[in-house]
Amino acid sequence: MPLFSYCNSFKLFSLTVSLLLLAACTPPEERFTASNEDYCQDITFQTNTSITEQLAPYSSYIKDNKTGVYVLEQGTEAMFTRAWLSEHAEKTIDVQYFIFSTDNIGLLAIDYLVRAADRGVKVRILVDDIMLDAKGDELLTLNAHPNISIKIYNPLANVGKNLLQKLTNLATDFHAFNQRMHNKTFTVDSLISITGGRNVADEYFGYDHEYNFRDRDALLVGQATQQIEQSFNQFWQHKLSVPVTELLTQTDTNITPNFEKLHQYACNPKHFLPEVRAQIEAMPAAFNLAVESGDVYWLNNVEYVSDTPGKNDAKTFLGGSGIATERLIQLIKQAKSSITIQSPYLITTELSEELFKSLVAKGVEIKILTNSLASNDNLDAFSGYQRSRKALLATGIQIFEFKPDAKIRQKVMSQEMVRQLKQQPIFGLHAKSMVIDDHLTVIGTFNLDPRSANLNTESIVVIPSKPVAKKVKKVMLVEMQPENAWQTTVDWNPDQEVDLSKRLKVKTRTIVPKSIL
Repeated sequence: MPLFSYCNSFKLFSLTVSLLLLAACTPPEERFTASNEDYCQDITFQTNTSITEQLAPYSSYIKDNKTGVYVLEQGTEAMFTRAWLSEHAEKTIDVQYFIFSTDNIGLLAIDYLVRAADRGVKVRILVDDIMLDAKGDELLTLNAHPNISIKIYNPLANVGKNLLQKLTNLATDFHAFNQRMHNKTFTVDSLISITGGRNVADEYFGYDHEYNFRDRDALLVGQATQQIEQSFNQFWQHKLSVPVTELLTQTDTNITPNFEKLHQYACNPKHFLPEVRAQIEAMPAAFNLAVESGDVYWLNNVEYVSDTPGKNDAKTFLGGSGIATERLIQLIKQAKSSITIQSPYLITTELSEELFKSLVAKGVEIKILTNSLASNDNLDAFSGYQRSRKALLATGIQIFEFKPDAKIRQKVMSQEMVRQLKQQPIFGLHAKSMVIDDHLTVIGTFNLDPRSANLNTESIVVIPSKPVAKKVKKVMLVEMQPENAWQTTVDWNPDQEVDLSKRLKVKTRTIVPKSIL
């Protein structure tokens, strides 16, 4: 996992200083090991057809401004789909992520992007600054490809900054330092997109050896993709998105990128199992089968909602709300019978608690699945939830906390990884989804916490479909069952399921203001 492995919150000033010092003192590791073997010589790369050609049978839906929606529940399926799109892109690939790690999945993803660029595809990569763990020379080499452009969003904390600059930015502009880009989109040829909760790293696709996330994305074809592309362009052109060449010193101005080591890494069956590559090759047929089986829904009025770069005017310190926040509040207020929610981090305020309380009083059943202390990767966020838990339960909602050994992981984790490991990794919730009144589904990046509400830019896709809502809600309710989650009450919670040291660590976080969690 990246050095900054906690998602969506920052520590106290002193802890942040410690992390910055660690980053400054840690020598870079060699990314690739030397090898004389040509692992790529026997691999055939699938570039004989384009995404446009593969989607031609559905062109009438696209011309009618409909959006094809397919919910990506499994990590492996989400990975295969991104690879498939990269391999068959014809014109453009636009990538926007909060985390783009250089672990195994990240390196394989980069290899796909480079190979697409080699075919003439224009690749734009926009990544938030705070958790980017790539080395400067790696970024410059990748950016030196004539068809690849890289920008860094809000580069106050990491890329191109020395320790003094990082500490100065943290101390003098704490609000701006905390305004991160949490959007996650992957768009090919302005025709097909993936958006949702997953970042690009092993743990989001079921390939980490110690800790994996249960997550969810939506694959969108057609009209909604245009909305995503407009948002991406708005971010790409904004002053907060800075070309990597303006942040890093390039000693060799005539750099000629050589990606042979990357290609050999990705071709090595140790890093990319042949059976996984075969499943990716079968993706076009799998998509057609999904359409024929009725698992792809062609819909009107699918809505992509994104905050604007910078989120808000910052006149309210660590506050200010945002476009995605206001749209979510509107949708929640419209509920008549039920709201079912998954949010890995659940930190409420008086405003949100009053909103839930008023809905429960009207007879709306509200169920929320979040992480338990045992499954949580973010002790700061859990501390905020722990402080709000009783008040939240007092509103009348039902809360379920995810188990670290949830049985559902057997269905959503990579089976290749399951077979390789002697001990199964811990499983944590990362999906950010909501089903309202059994007819409206929301999938996105938005956590129910102050950071998502006021600081991070967030995005959601709103899907008006009873069949989609029924399918997603069914999965969500299964994950609230006893084999997957504990139900928390005013009188009982599962905090005691972890050892004393972890419970004490949470208690030490109580002085962290909830407004930055």
